[in-house]
Amino acid sequence: MTGANTSTLSAGAGARYSERALLAHLLRRAGFGATPAELDTYCAWGYDAAVAWLLHPEAQPDLDEDIIERYYIDWKESRNIEGALTETVYRMNGNAGVKPLQEKIALFWHGVFATGLAKVLHEKTMLNQIDMLRQYGLGSFRELLARLARDPAMIFWLDNNFNHKDAINENWGRELLELFAMGVGRDGKENYTEADVQEAARAFTGWTIDDDNVASIPYGKTPWLFRYDAGDHDDGVKTFLGETGNFNGDDIINIICRQPATARFVSRHLYNFFVADDVPVPAWQNTPPADPAAIALLEAEYFRSGYDIRAMLRTLFTADFFKSETARFARVKSPAEVVVGTLHLVGDFKFPRAGVMDTALECRYMNQDLLNPPSVEGWHTGKEWIDSGSMVERINFVADELANPTHRGVRSIVDRLLASSSSLPAAGIVDGCLELLGCIVLREANRDALIAQAARALDAGAGSETVILNALRMIGSTREYQFA
Repeated sequence: MTGANTSTLSAGAGARYSERALLAHLLRRAGFGATPAELDTYCAWGYDAAVAWLLHPEAQPDLDEDIIERYYIDWKESRNIEGALTETVYRMNGNAGVKPLQEKIALFWHGVFATGLAKVLHEKTMLNQIDMLRQYGLGSFRELLARLARDPAMIFWLDNNFNHKDAINENWGRELLELFAMGVGRDGKENYTEADVQEAARAFTGWTIDDDNVASIPYGKTPWLFRYDAGDHDDGVKTFLGETGNFNGDDIINIICRQPATARFVSRHLYNFFVADDVPVPAWQNTPPADPAAIALLEAEYFRSGYDIRAMLRTLFTADFFKSETARFARVKSPAEVVVGTLHLVGDFKFPRAGVMDTALECRYMNQDLLNPPSVEGWHTGKEWIDSGSMVERINFVADELANPTHRGVRSIVDRLLASSSSLPAAGIVDGCLELLGCIVLREANRDALIAQAARALDAGAGSETVILNALRMIGSTREYQFA
């Protein structure tokens, strides 16, 4: 993306940022942040046009897989978890400026429909699941659940290949209700019963994977495929959530999608991921939403649109509760957001060069082992991302990347600041860096400390470029940079 330089480098937050700050906020949530040049373009478009562009990633070209395969041979079959994780991070970074919401929605659903290689042990099948989330994650929630129910990685992860008409296995049926679609309860009441879990399990008997498709090829295992075994399906009458019939798995999904509890569940997840950190999912039964009016608005759009996630996100991104300044920097960045957002900003690893795996593994070191969540509950978000070890990894990674002038994104920031004035004052350097990094707002004490540090360096004779690079490093080390 290209555009004219519409940036101003005047001091003072608020008025200094205005529309640019709102668009930077949108791109942190609907993507992985934006470079200064991308924000120039979004500002030229206007907010509503930027939202419309983000919501239709299918109009943009895909990454060139031939180039990936040529320069990163492990990608083709992803023979180990590290290779699969690397492809995932590379795709997020490569698409961060082209179709950011597609990658962000896949990351979102990966956290909701948590499936892990620790059990699946089939990397390509896991990557196929992520591709499915990319393709269907912005569409109908009903179709997404139907695709998930047929996903070989999920079937194996939750043992539905061991769910037989004469010996049901409840794992998939239980988690579909508890963690994937409805939640245990809302407003202090339960959303379903144990009998509903068992009836759901009966309906999904015969939904299995192709056990014969286990051959290996020279560079890895062939992906598993979904198979429906009609002879192993329970054709009996079932009663589920108050409805009775000869239900199959698709019928169960249709009934689930009609429930008010499902609208609440999807809405709270979207709010937690795109607006502000919420309490963990198990607490939702007895903990009301932080913003009931916002959740009610999303619930209404869920039903009005026929369960359409794109429509719900359009409502969310254009709502006052999202645009509000109080919603900005109200979420702790996940490790993937820290790593991919920083790489996108500095312009590194847009091409699969050596070292991409080491950098991708930073997500793991920050406690988000992509494709391998700790349990079917996924990762707990918000402040639970942060501990003493992960915080050190976060700060060191960001500070090192932002202070590296060989990165084209860093070079661009330095050059833009130097071009704005032949002798920038300390406040101009700090405020200019904050704006070009995405209109970051620091606590006043932190901003004052950075300005004082920059002033001392300038007074001691340090060159402007050196002071700018140090300011970028220090901003990357702040608490505020860890929030989206």
